[in-house]
Amino acid sequence: MVTSYVHDRPVRGLAMDLSDSGMSLSAISMLAPPPGLIVGLELDVPGVDDSIWAAAQVCYRRADHLAAGLGVRFVSMARSHARIVRDFCIEMRRKNLGTLLARIRA
Repeated sequence: MVTSYVHDRPVRGLAMDLSDSGMSLSAISMLAPPPGLIVGLELDVPGVDDSIWAAAQVCYRRADHLAAGLGVRFVSMARSHARIVRDFCIEMRRKNLGTLLARIRA
């Protein structure tokens, strides 16, 4: 889960495709911020007790009537939080690659 703060108003969303430079997220269409806007993010990473805080710029927005898909690029984050995100992404890549290799070998 992720909470974006758009003009100091919290907007809850679902985080997807997390990388060390940004992520995709889904939010309610009418509340989703427009491209170019800098928003605050509070991100919950599985297996991490503390929330990750970052500032991110909305790069794109694809919306229908109910939901909007957003792509955001991190522009500012504490080093310790950036390290947590990077380590999480590396571990997920390792797990996914291990699963893929096991399927190929079988």
